[in-house]
Amino acid sequence: MYERFAKNRIEEALADTRVVLISGPRQSGKTTLATDIAAEEIPFFTLDDPTVLAAANDDPVGFLRGMDRAVIDEIQRAPDLLLAIKTEVDRDKSPGRFLLTGSANLMTVPRVADSLAGRMEVIKLLPLSRSEILGCKSKFLDNAFSGSQPTVETTVLGDELIETVLEGGYPEAITRKRWARKQDWYHSYVDAIVQRDVRDVAQIDQLAIMPKLLNMLAEHSGQLVNYSGIGSAVNLNHVTTQKYLRVFESLFIVQTLQPWFTNKLKRLTKSPKLHFLDAGLLAALRGISPKTGRKNKMPFGAILETFVFSELQKVATWSEERCSFSHFRDKDKNEVDIVIENRRGEIVGIEVKSSATVSSDDFSGMRKLAEACGDRFVQGIVLYDNDQVVPFADNMFAAPLSCLWSSK
Repeated sequence: MYERFAKNRIEEALADTRVVLISGPRQSGKTTLATDIAAEEIPFFTLDDPTVLAAANDDPVGFLRGMDRAVIDEIQRAPDLLLAIKTEVDRDKSPGRFLLTGSANLMTVPRVADSLAGRMEVIKLLPLSRSEILGCKSKFLDNAFSGSQPTVETTVLGDELIETVLEGGYPEAITRKRWARKQDWYHSYVDAIVQRDVRDVAQIDQLAIMPKLLNMLAEHSGQLVNYSGIGSAVNLNHVTTQKYLRVFESLFIVQTLQPWFTNKLKRLTKSPKLHFLDAGLLAALRGISPKTGRKNKMPFGAILETFVFSELQKVATWSEERCSFSHFRDKDKNEVDIVIENRRGEIVGIEVKSSATVSSDDFSGMRKLAEACGDRFVQGIVLYDNDQVVPFADNMFAAPLSCLWSSK
């Protein structure tokens, strides 16, 4: 079993918080991690069991009666149980009473978010990061916000990098040796999500259109979101397209990256950017394998940006920094792929390049961002397919993509 570096944060939360929710996509390892934390000391219930689900839905209060502590798996399947949990933890405010897992973003449901405010901590668990696969706990974000020059340990380049990116991070997929079998797993995964989990989180009038919409979203990953353009390809209007996209977002399949904004710059784009949360799933939907990726680097570039975005999201789950993510683009098309801001308001910019060379022009968007941030700008990093860290200014570097999993 792979070591999950978010485990320490979850255990810390259980020591001082009444309810802890491990939230992330199906098959990302939530149940395995929750079982590992609970060991044999805490009762375990999964709402994927029809009998347990019926009991939780029919009598939520009775289901919880007498429970001192419990692990409840796939909590999104019985949302009324969360209201009963609120009542129970208000009666007994001891920390660590309930460890929950959920394959849907429950905090998008107003009555859930309001009822558990101040009582529950949510910790995201995405599919495996490269750090976890390699067994080295990345300090990339901590180093970046400290102003330290990026470091690299295990370098992955060229064809090996393409394979690493396209493999993704779902445990079941990465154990398969042949690429066709990996992609078969991803397509089966999508079918299961659409047929079961979409029904759990939303009332969808046109369920049959969801796979087609997801394929269309895959073609737009890494681009600014145009709901009308995406929807027209599957005969949906922009309102319905936005609604259905949010369903995939709540299931941790995609994420819209909001634009970074400051009053100092008036001519900034207001459009969000679309990303998938796993590069392997995106590659499968777009039919890209290592062989096709080597032949044509253009589609690989969009998948690489998704890979970097996903890796940064994963590293953030165990970093000492608490980060928010956005993107930067002005009306002159100066842009920075990923803008990371910590709670102190400090900014780190990340640009992603699939090439083996970087020039000063690749920092043009970064310089605009730094100018807008002033003293808040800590560092700008252009990640590229090379093994050398090259300084371009006091706080700007070209750095290997392998820096993302450096533990130094």
